[in-house]
Amino acid sequence: MSNIRLFFSNPLSANMTDKLDKSQSHYLTKVMRIRENELFSLFNKNGEWEAKILAISKSVVEFKTIKQLRVKENFKELWLAFSPIKSNYQNFMIQKATELGVTKFLPIIFDRTVVRKINREKLGKIAIEASEQSNRINVPLIEDSQNLDNFLKSNFVDLIFTDLNSNNKKINTSNLSSKPICIIVGPEGDFSEAEREKILNFKGVQALKINENILRSETAVISTISIVNYAIN
Repeated sequence: MSNIRLFFSNPLSANMTDKLDKSQSHYLTKVMRIRENELFSLFNKNGEWEAKILAISKSVVEFKTIKQLRVKENFKELWLAFSPIKSNYQNFMIQKATELGVTKFLPIIFDRTVVRKINREKLGKIAIEASEQSNRINVPLIEDSQNLDNFLKSNFVDLIFTDLNSNNKKINTSNLSSKPICIIVGPEGDFSEAEREKILNFKGVQALKINENILRSETAVISTISIVNYAIN
């Protein structure tokens, strides 16, 4: 069985035939150089399937699913509310956060946010590639940008607030509910005092000091996800 994994957005079922898009077909045939009758796997949030290449015609791969390898997974929802940052650092952050299990990304425009636009399509591709590489089945969602007030009004989560001013260095798991856990990380200039007050008044928030040093946004994200994963697993 090949270790090549591709995300397939359409439904998958036993003994179905379909075609890959041109980009995935090019990757299989030109980059990985696999041929007819060779095996690879396809996945989406409902499971993972072993598939066989039936034909390669005009650089498009036709395949047939052979057997199901994994079924739909039950997983804890782990969200990341973050301030958009410069492209290279943001791409790295999305990649690593996906590998570490984030299930939804929520870009927030804070008072001190410098980068105020994101390319959802590009970030979505990064999340797919990271899911393929890291053996995930569920690919994280990437939401539209929103302001902090809207985020706090519209989301029912257990909020982990990365707060430099907090003295708390440990997550209290007994205060976590069945709601999604959402980490909120501020912009490079930190939260404003007004934002900090709003977040601390959110029902279900835990302030957490993750380091004595001031961390870059992408470093803070990776550190906090690791702390949360350790606490809940």
